[in-house]
Amino acid sequence: MHVLAILALDKVIPFDLATPIEVFTRTPGYEVRVCGTSMIDAGAFKLRPPWGLDALASADTIMVPGCSDAGAEVPADVIEALRSAAASGTRIASICSGAFILAATGLLDGLRATTHWAAAPVLARRFPAVTVDPDVLYVDNGQFLTSAGAAAGLDLCLHLIRRDHGSAVAADAARVCVMPLEREGGQAQFIVHRQPPTPQGSELEPVLRWLEDNVDRDLSLEDIAGHAGMSTRTLNRRFREQVGTSPLQWLHLARVRRAQYLLESTSDPVELIGSRVGFGSPTAFRERFKRVVGTSPAAYRGAFRG
Repeated sequence: MHVLAILALDKVIPFDLATPIEVFTRTPGYEVRVCGTSMIDAGAFKLRPPWGLDALASADTIMVPGCSDAGAEVPADVIEALRSAAASGTRIASICSGAFILAATGLLDGLRATTHWAAAPVLARRFPAVTVDPDVLYVDNGQFLTSAGAAAGLDLCLHLIRRDHGSAVAADAARVCVMPLEREGGQAQFIVHRQPPTPQGSELEPVLRWLEDNVDRDLSLEDIAGHAGMSTRTLNRRFREQVGTSPLQWLHLARVRRAQYLLESTSDPVELIGSRVGFGSPTAFRERFKRVVGTSPAAYRGAFRG
């Protein structure tokens, strides 16, 4: 059983605290322990963690949620407990402003890290030894991981599950949590390879399902508009309003996610997979895949197949 300890400090952000609790308690193979030192004021409620800081020493993974006062001094006993756990090889991951707590230990020195975009400049000023990247959802340095704010914590949790148990278990966890699709950019590609969400009951639902079934075809904007019975201008406007992206961008993301699945589940050559998901050339496939996923198809297969 993988022991996952969640560090609850005073002024903890309730969403950051609840996110790993919700995700990991619903995923087989994890024992979740909420750890702290005393009664915790979480703003809307107070709680007394059932486990003390000494429980961090026996954890396989420690999650560090953010606190509403990111500038607060981190207690010395918390810093010592995190450093000691890290020295024994424990994996430590922060959510949102939890990066400030992790950075205060010195464990992020010399590493790349992220946090909520609004707090990223402050993190960079306070901890100049840390390379702060505000443009990604999370950063995986192996033993130490950091995530941006709010829903990025969900992305990070699913990434950890995928590292521990593979993509199938992560996909199940995403469905149980009604987790939205991974978002383009940064490290978000390593979560789940499901198709982009189809707005149920919307006028775009038929055309989106048609696109899902025809990702292998060389479709132009005019082709999609013709199938939808709209002008290209109207189609673009409806996609922006209801899906948040353009028709062709939606199609490109669907192709990449189909490719992710094939890279994980088959031994087909990369060039063949690119063709099967609708890319006109191996070069176009590799360029688009790397732009969305952040790594090459071959490297992705090496990291996640099986």
